[in-house]
Amino acid sequence: MSGRHPDKKILLSNEGGHNMAIYVKFDIPQELEEKTAEVVANAEKIKKGANEVTKAVEKGIAKLVVVAKDVQPEEIVAHIPVICEEKGIAYSYCSTKEALGKAAGLEVPTSAIAVVAEGSAEQLKDLVEKLNGLKA
Repeated sequence: MSGRHPDKKILLSNEGGHNMAIYVKFDIPQELEEKTAEVVANAEKIKKGANEVTKAVEKGIAKLVVVAKDVQPEEIVAHIPVICEEKGIAYSYCSTKEALGKAAGLEVPTSAIAVVAEGSAEQLKDLVEKLNGLKA
């Protein structure tokens, strides 16, 4: 018998109906997640992975950042939404690392991507407006 209350169950972040990661600041409707994937797929140039995305945001060259919701450990990407808000850069979420990697044209999963050169500026502008509306 270990611990002070062995009969009590400790809830983890993905139990009890609450499965949002600590870094997910708002819910993305399915339609908007699909539009995000489309913008990523049409992007002219992207940065991939938490380190490259962090650098792109800090340099101010990121136009849009997308973070996967299933990154473990969460601390790997927990800082990204915070620095995006500090720099005034729009950010969104994708349900899985696999889906984000696929949308970015990668053969491997990725925790985060940053669009640094958009393909369709109008499409990106529309998405950013909708994302900002979710946070308001």
